[in-house]
Amino acid sequence: MNYRHAFHAGNHADVLKHIVLIALLEALKRKDTPFFVLDTHAGRGQYLLQGEHADKTGEARGGIFRLFVLHGLPALVQRYLKRVQADNPVGALVNYPGSPLLAAQMMRDGDRLAACELQPEEARALAALFKTDSRVGVHARDGYGAVKAMLPPKEKRGLVLIDPPYEAQEAEFGTILTALKEGLARWPTGMFAVWYPIKQRRTLNPFFRKVAHLPCKSAFTVELLVRADDSPLRLNGSGMLIVNPPYQLDSELAPVLPVLSRLLGEAHANARLDWIIREGT
Repeated sequence: MNYRHAFHAGNHADVLKHIVLIALLEALKRKDTPFFVLDTHAGRGQYLLQGEHADKTGEARGGIFRLFVLHGLPALVQRYLKRVQADNPVGALVNYPGSPLLAAQMMRDGDRLAACELQPEEARALAALFKTDSRVGVHARDGYGAVKAMLPPKEKRGLVLIDPPYEAQEAEFGTILTALKEGLARWPTGMFAVWYPIKQRRTLNPFFRKVAHLPCKSAFTVELLVRADDSPLRLNGSGMLIVNPPYQLDSELAPVLPVLSRLLGEAHANARLDWIIREGT
């Protein structure tokens, strides 16, 4: 793989992904029993926002930097910003926490995280980041294979985060569907969250049609388009597919989406929440 998330850390896609992730983890923490998180494409866990990679693209300036200086944001967005601030000196924004670090920040003593990363350099950085945290297991392996190998977990409750680099472009969606079918067969009560890029949204329709036939009770997508989805050459937005979402997650996310669209978007920006499978309908 040639993908390095350091070029994109803290961009609008990360903002959406990590706000949703925090809401999912908060839902898991509402019960006292331990939970398990499997992060299939964990990356290095922490990224410099003012280093060579970030400066080359400047993507964080259209994401986390815009929100960081604002006040009066929705409560969920404020909690997200607080988590990002926890990884930085007071009042500064130097580092950006990846999904595994955000999860570890929120986990309790009895909770557990398995973070998978196939790229050797990234995996070594991830292992160094969590070398003193016994709750976190770092696995230098294919994350899709981990869905089969690590599920169901002993904790019985938890989340699988699937966030691949999409180097295979649209072909990645077939691999994701296979992983979801495997994961649901092994752990039908688990929550699954899939991040996906949006260049031309219509190209996602075949994927959504197949998601509608997954053996689960409910599933919806949340999307943030920062510009019109008419160019296949750039990231115009992103979305999260949530399978087996916790109760009222849609109600918690719905008021946040138009705020993100307004603050992070350009012309023709929009945000949406769409149910694919809804229990009882």
